[in-house]
Amino acid sequence: MKPPIEKIYTPESSLKHPIKLFRQMWEDLLASRELAWRLMVRDINSQYRQSLLGVSWAFLPPIIMALGFTLANQASVIQVGKTDLPYPAYVMFSTVLWQTFVESLNAPLQALTQAKALLAKVNFPREALVLAKLGEIIFNFGIKVILIIGLFICFQISVNWTVILAPIAIIHLIFLGLFLGILLAPLGLLYLDVSRGLSLITGFWLFMTPVVYPVPKSGLFSNLVKLNPVTPLLVTARELTTSTQLSQLTEFWLVSGLTFLGLIITWIFFRLAMPFVIERISS
Repeated sequence: MKPPIEKIYTPESSLKHPIKLFRQMWEDLLASRELAWRLMVRDINSQYRQSLLGVSWAFLPPIIMALGFTLANQASVIQVGKTDLPYPAYVMFSTVLWQTFVESLNAPLQALTQAKALLAKVNFPREALVLAKLGEIIFNFGIKVILIIGLFICFQISVNWTVILAPIAIIHLIFLGLFLGILLAPLGLLYLDVSRGLSLITGFWLFMTPVVYPVPKSGLFSNLVKLNPVTPLLVTARELTTSTQLSQLTEFWLVSGLTFLGLIITWIFFRLAMPFVIERISS
């Protein structure tokens, strides 16, 4: 039997020994896999066991949003312009992608909040909490794929061979949400304002993202939409599924590169901040 790894905690900053720090981060990530799996299974079971409609909640938001905006568009209440897919399909598909991003954004703070009592009593790799939520996000998206397939069959939408690359863009979209979520999670554990603020921000952010309308061609609003980091990831995921022409490939790789760099930096910040946060919530 392999002896447990001994950890010695000192007041010296881990940043003074970056190689040792990254080795510990990698070891903790590997060590957290089994716990993450158990937490993920527990959370998924409780999520659907305590719900009357069960997995229907994965389908209802995009269907309701598509219905509402389609009726508004047909009644000329809003003018969204021409979309490359039938409008109801466009809204439903885009809403599924947006939902996945928002779930990723909220996941780290939700994981820490649910494990608040455990964090103060048990020493375990904190990465397990985020990994468990990542697995839950992927599982929920897998359920939504059923809706997307039914959608494409219903509207007779053809897909291209590039659809096999769409998961890459979707994973990048998830990682963008996790990057921002991990950055806010330690502060959100101390102050409820963060979770309340996230709800307000994501509501506004939705209308700055081409979910219910195509990317505007010109004007101030067009510039704001294009500066939105979610836009190139969501648009590329959509275009990889239905088209071989990628309109925002450069922006996609720029945002993806910044996302992966940001993930590493926020992971370090997360590890350094959590001992102080746990001390605050325990006192």
